[in-house]
Amino acid sequence: MAALQTLIQDRLAQNRWGMLGNQGYILGVDLGSYGLRAALVDLQHHTLHTTHAQLASGSPDELVAHAITMAQDLLTTAEVATDRLVRVGIGFSGPVDRRYGVVRLAPRMPGWENFPLQDRFEQAFDAVTLIDNDANLIALAEATFGAGAGHKHLFYMHLSSGVGGGLVLNGHLYHGASSTAGEIGHAVVGHGWDGTGRPEMLEELVSISGMLNRAAHYGLATTNLETLFTDQSVGAKVVQETIDLIATRCAQTVALIDPDMIVLGGIVVRIGGEAFVQAISAKVNDFIAPQFVRPLPVVASILGPDSVSIGAIATALDSLSN
Repeated sequence: MAALQTLIQDRLAQNRWGMLGNQGYILGVDLGSYGLRAALVDLQHHTLHTTHAQLASGSPDELVAHAITMAQDLLTTAEVATDRLVRVGIGFSGPVDRRYGVVRLAPRMPGWENFPLQDRFEQAFDAVTLIDNDANLIALAEATFGAGAGHKHLFYMHLSSGVGGGLVLNGHLYHGASSTAGEIGHAVVGHGWDGTGRPEMLEELVSISGMLNRAAHYGLATTNLETLFTDQSVGAKVVQETIDLIATRCAQTVALIDPDMIVLGGIVVRIGGEAFVQAISAKVNDFIAPQFVRPLPVVASILGPDSVSIGAIATALDSLSN
């Protein structure tokens, strides 16, 4: 917490977020990526308060009500009145429509289709609210406060139960024509690994389930991802294939957008550790075209479980400067 506080203070001290960037408070909420989490930043004194709770089962209405109550309790603990909020940012673990403030769907939580997430928080806090998906917000969090602080062009890849990504270009999130830019997990990476000849997406191969399924296909049946990183035969084969797949997609991304850093995060990266990240980094720099004369940093994310709520704060800050 102390390290995160220092990161927040250092970046907020630069005061590059417009007239409202030095007064009031910003609330950031993570709805589902790492349970329920909230972060509150004082724009004048650069302090940070955080809280978290388990993501209990329930309907979308019940979960949102729980998140709102948790955030209200954080304001009470910090002795901050609701009318001191200048922005609220919300991160959601699924695709959202930022233009209309609604959730498109939640792949692992049914019932969220077209849920008016932005409107619910604006009613609760009477403050301008912005919503985005978790991978986008982690990308902006790392570019603003984390491993990529000071880098204006960054690509983030999230490796967990799914595979997602986010693009920060010229210091701002890039969403594309339909708010799906950066969704690298949907990229087709081959045909026929499973013997059917059908197109396969990156997510099918390098997500947690994808890696475990490939291990089972090669004869190692396990539900523990850590086993793949310690087994010297099948596990090593799956990990090396994963490194090659990720490095190839990252190198292709470099050819398209020319970022000055790639950040990797998610459970797969945390379990794989520094050796996993370094192996991907080496491959990426082998694969990128010769005309790129400088080595490209490929690093692990550093913001941890608070990354989505901090990213929600970052996108709220970004809105103040526009």
